[in-house]
Amino acid sequence: MTEDIPDLLARVSFGPDGLVPAIIQQHDSGEVLMLGWMDAEALRRTLSTGRVTFWSRSRQEYWRKGDTSGHAQYVQGARLDCDGDALLIAVDQVGAACHTGDRTCFDADDLHPVTMPRPA
Repeated sequence: MTEDIPDLLARVSFGPDGLVPAIIQQHDSGEVLMLGWMDAEALRRTLSTGRVTFWSRSRQEYWRKGDTSGHAQYVQGARLDCDGDALLIAVDQVGAACHTGDRTCFDADDLHPVTMPRPA
């Protein structure tokens, strides 16, 4: 890693609650798996261990994906968006990403939006 973790963390715009959204994506297919929340410590753990760690807003504790379910996320890459206020974490997902047992958290509820072709 050419940049050390404290320098990387300084570039992240954490919200007023100290959290930043982390979009989790399957590294080889581009499939969006889930969205979780990270504070500076969760991001530090994710970047330094190769396993995704989140901050649970409901339980007020850290959780590493897969420790209880076996459905682990192994980090393959990580990017910060242009504003510094969102993360994109590329992973190799083992098993289901969603706590419901679905492959992704976006399998269940299609909102059926009106769609339009791109203008010529």
